[in-house]
Amino acid sequence: MSAADVLRKLRRFLLVLSISLFGGSLLELWLVGHTEGWIQWIPFVLSTAGLLTAGFVLFFPNAVTVGLLRACMAVVVLGTLYGVYEHVAGNLAFAREVDPVASTGTLAKKAVQGGNPLLAPGILAISALLALSATYRYQIKDEGSRQ
Repeated sequence: MSAADVLRKLRRFLLVLSISLFGGSLLELWLVGHTEGWIQWIPFVLSTAGLLTAGFVLFFPNAVTVGLLRACMAVVVLGTLYGVYEHVAGNLAFAREVDPVASTGTLAKKAVQGGNPLLAPGILAISALLALSATYRYQIKDEGSRQ
């Protein structure tokens, strides 16, 4: 097996893994009822966009789809950071409501240990980084080649 074949298989594996994680995230979000407000729909949009763009690169690898994937994954990572912020802010608000006179240290601890899981949005960033890694040093040798 040539190095190009190994690289092609590795790219395919990373894209399929990324697609699977985005799909699993969609399923989990739906199962836990992550639909209370418009902000909770953001990860649905990000997961769907990630799944579709990774699928486009998997089936139609070219400079346009790779560029689209890279831009989309940057948005997914930014959305993940916003999700972490929302989870921490929600935990902090709940902690303040339960104990309005809590010390700053106690509030900080409860903000990261509360009911909203701090790293749950991180799965989208992991999915995005896997998809991005599949396009590392991506080059189109000719329009007919599949990398």
